[in-house]
Amino acid sequence: MALLEVREAGLYCPRGDFYIDPSMAVDRAILTHSHSDHAFPGSRHYLTAAPGEAILRARLGPDAVIQTAPYGDPLQIGGVSVSLHPAGHILGSAQVRLESAGEIWVVSGDYKLAPDPTCAPFEPLRCHTFVTESTFALPIFRWPDPDETLAAIHSWWRANRDAGRTSLLFAYPLGKAQRLLAGLDRSIGPISAHPSVERYNAIYRGQGIDVPETSAPSPGCLLLAPPGLTERYPGASTAFVSGWMRIRGPRRRRSLDRGFVMSDHADWAGLLTAIDATNAETVWVTHGFRAPLVRWLNEGGRNAVAVDTHFEAQEAAE
Repeated sequence: MALLEVREAGLYCPRGDFYIDPSMAVDRAILTHSHSDHAFPGSRHYLTAAPGEAILRARLGPDAVIQTAPYGDPLQIGGVSVSLHPAGHILGSAQVRLESAGEIWVVSGDYKLAPDPTCAPFEPLRCHTFVTESTFALPIFRWPDPDETLAAIHSWWRANRDAGRTSLLFAYPLGKAQRLLAGLDRSIGPISAHPSVERYNAIYRGQGIDVPETSAPSPGCLLLAPPGLTERYPGASTAFVSGWMRIRGPRRRRSLDRGFVMSDHADWAGLLTAIDATNAETVWVTHGFRAPLVRWLNEGGRNAVAVDTHFEAQEAAE
């Protein structure tokens, strides 16, 4: 009997009677992180990694029953030993390690291998079966060094500042925005953040993460805003930070002045590196470009299968 199976609500562990990142309300949910496509409201009980508790509380509200566990500390749930380990995606993101009767499975959630000062780095885990995401599982998706992307953002911002324009930088408000803010050169000019971004900035600062204080928008500032922003800033130069900027289509659709490539997911090379590090005999490939990754792994001698867990990667949540 496999440690996990796919049910209507998503990945289910029969031996422990719990779901991982269920797509609907259930009795017991273990969450890899707090992005909305992984943290569905309404479940009776949640388990999350301790660093992610405040974010999850902000997402689910005061009445949610949330249990936390430090990274690496095992919990016995039914017949399964469960532990949470850093995924490197956002603050509090975790891989879920399951062990029962000598069998080990790891559910990655979303993850990246690139350095990020705002969250714990990805921890490779040996297992028999690895459940991996595949958001950017195409060879075209290869990320530049984050410092190169930040340097390009700084150059764009300086030029706009000198022309008296606001630099309107779109980024997902939880995780990506804080990663950017932590890396920005604060000597260039004032930094502003939309309220939907500042909401999470405060949580990150509360955990001792160096996210700069922000001020009201002003000419020459850099303004971090969510991709769905409806407010207008006449004369602003616009840009979007995302892995999707590796291809030209999304930039054209959004009528952006610039696109900067930075993702909180692993690129093609990162996915292959992470999978190799697990030494897994079997790989389940979930949300994203599943078929190309499955084909590549199978041709390389691994037992890989595409699994539909009822939620697909969303460009807005990148």
